[in-house]
Amino acid sequence: MRLEVAVKNSRAFGRLLVFAFYLLRLPLFLFRRRPDDASVHRILILHHLLLGDSLMVVSLLAKARARYPDAEIYLAMPKLVASLFDERPYGVIPIGFSPKDVGSIWRLFRLPRIDLAYLPADNRYGWMARALGARWVIGFAGDRPAHKNWAVDELRPYPQSPMTWSDAVMELIDGAGPAPFSLGQWRVAAEALPFNMPSPYAVLHLGASSALRHWAPENWNALAAAIRAEGRAVVWSCGPGEQGLLEGIESLAEDVVVAGSLSLRQLRFLIAGADYLVSPDTGVAHLGRVACTPTLVLFGPGPATLFGNGAFWQHCPFEPVTEPVFPCRNQQILFFREVQWLRRCERFHGDAPGQCARAQCMEAISVAMVEAGLKRLGY
Repeated sequence: MRLEVAVKNSRAFGRLLVFAFYLLRLPLFLFRRRPDDASVHRILILHHLLLGDSLMVVSLLAKARARYPDAEIYLAMPKLVASLFDERPYGVIPIGFSPKDVGSIWRLFRLPRIDLAYLPADNRYGWMARALGARWVIGFAGDRPAHKNWAVDELRPYPQSPMTWSDAVMELIDGAGPAPFSLGQWRVAAEALPFNMPSPYAVLHLGASSALRHWAPENWNALAAAIRAEGRAVVWSCGPGEQGLLEGIESLAEDVVVAGSLSLRQLRFLIAGADYLVSPDTGVAHLGRVACTPTLVLFGPGPATLFGNGAFWQHCPFEPVTEPVFPCRNQQILFFREVQWLRRCERFHGDAPGQCARAQCMEAISVAMVEAGLKRLGY
């Protein structure tokens, strides 16, 4: 029993499975060529990204559907996020997998042969696409280390001018961009919540993947007081393991506190019913966008130019609040690629050399700036 669990949860066994099937399929690749459009019946979009990046990839689904209207489109992604796609936006078929879960990888091997495989971020999954028998694998050039690119047939240059990542990933597919996103493409299903929803209300999400994206508790408290003064209830939100962020929050009895207790589907439903969402630059902010809820995002280390609306999300009310130029937002790496026009900060929080002990970029965002941003959203 212990051996069975160890095999199921081992990245090493997953890699062995991929390598074995890669060797079995090797003769198929000797005379490979890109299939013409009429021969494309099955498409795989393959990644293992965090929540926010997974939602930004929706633009690639839309363009694939526009270019190949009759194809079966499979979306292989982290299991935790896959449930959000149960409504099959753009007709895609979601498949949750984990590199550590051999059973989930095996489900990918049971798919019919893939004609085109797209890698929006990490080219290491080109080896998996080849092992699955994909006829042609497409990704962005410049991934490091270089061996990650060896299994990719077509390496496309990353866009040379500033654009959002959602718009950039669409460059993997030729042709005009798809119609901008609308809620009709991805309905928000009703979910049971463990509390009675107030009305009207605003959601204030405190959490983020890095402490350098956190906003000070006194700022949140001042913003909450202004929201209550307008007659709206306040719903405080944070993710699992982030309950400590609530320690400095002065919540009132009439507030609702959601401390990592909701599924992603429940959280999306909660956000969909809100007047608006205020959040740091994190995955939950993108949940607001796909729900078409007016969303104000606090951008500190990350640039709004990269994670804002762009062309694809242009109809979703989204307001970035940031200091547009900040001296230590000076790194140019995106998914291990150097992007010349990019200015961001990916430093870890800490006192060691190369780390950041104090997020001055977040401290520069005042409550007044947020209130002005909400006015631009119509509130």
